[in-house]
Amino acid sequence: MGYKQPDCEVTILGAGPYGLSLATFLQAAKVERRIFGKPMAFWAMQMPSGMCLRSNWSASHIADPEGTLTLDVFCLQNGNHMPRPIPLERFVAYGHWYQRRAVQDLDQRKIRRIELNPFGFRIVLEDGDEFSSRRVVIAAGISAFAVRPGAFDGVPSALAAHSSEHRDLGRFRAKQVVVIGAGQSALESAALLKEAGSVVEVIGRHQALNWVGLHPRLHHLGIASRMLYSKRDVGPAGLSRLVAMPHLFRRLPRIVQDRAAYRAIRPAGAGWLRPRLQGVPITLGREVVSTAVVGGQLRLKLDNGEERLVDHALLATGFRVDLARYPFLSEEILKRLETVDGFPVLRRGLESSIPGLHFVGKPAAWSFGPLLNFVSGAEFAATELVRSIRLRNRKSGP
Repeated sequence: MGYKQPDCEVTILGAGPYGLSLATFLQAAKVERRIFGKPMAFWAMQMPSGMCLRSNWSASHIADPEGTLTLDVFCLQNGNHMPRPIPLERFVAYGHWYQRRAVQDLDQRKIRRIELNPFGFRIVLEDGDEFSSRRVVIAAGISAFAVRPGAFDGVPSALAAHSSEHRDLGRFRAKQVVVIGAGQSALESAALLKEAGSVVEVIGRHQALNWVGLHPRLHHLGIASRMLYSKRDVGPAGLSRLVAMPHLFRRLPRIVQDRAAYRAIRPAGAGWLRPRLQGVPITLGREVVSTAVVGGQLRLKLDNGEERLVDHALLATGFRVDLARYPFLSEEILKRLETVDGFPVLRRGLESSIPGLHFVGKPAAWSFGPLLNFVSGAEFAATELVRSIRLRNRKSGP
């Protein structure tokens, strides 16, 4: 079978903040691209209703090359005020507005398969249509990477489910619910469950809770604050500036990168959650070691021998990157990718060991640092991708 030249220069898989931002930057650079996915799908469908963003205002804009599609412009054009912290539903509405304004050619079909061919990649869509692309950018988000602790293996989802599987926590009104985890997702889920009328307890394996944003005055000290904190809003004072410079961050010794990354994104709750958690039991330094279904309930055994009998366990246990869990990557691609602990090893342009295959968002964090875990990293990713493509095209030109 013969192959023709690629039908498309760049294909973007994913239409969340990263995918949408990449699409606008590539379009502005006059790079031919196609983008596939449901706009803001993870945010709209796999995060509990009522949540708020932990990031501050300046770190929550979806980047665009002209700076004309910010939260401020969204509010101005829609004639309404955006509360702080930013409600999830309003951020999703902002993302949809951004897509309608800047990425009107979004194709909402799902990409079923990505394979290699001699000129790049073969893309197969859910309806059987296919085309070829010189480059592919994976902006598929984190839903495939949900972590489910081993103690809950075999437990039906009606009794134990990851937090990304629940949109409406109001279904647990008057139910006994235990939340597993000690980060923002766990603590905010517990607050929402309490407010919905559930009897809730938080169980976390860490010895103490970490909080961010307890000293907001540090962000309003003029030049001193700008020296301590980047507008990207990732990491504590000082470290925030380093994290905002991925090229510098990735040149540090690996052990320094790993320690700094953990310090920047360790499990923590926003300070504004603390009053909402008054009266919620929080058990720390404990892990669930076994579970048993008892009638219509779930019995949990902790590592100190204590037990809990609950109606549901909400697993706010985060996400762990493992590219093998992306169902659309072919076996050949997975075999050829250089990875470390499930992360792709990326070079400049966020390009993997397979030429033309790029990863953005959380999968890029091992190579470029913790900034890539957050919406505020999209500008760097888009700028870096465009720069790389332009440089490559210039070298291969006449």
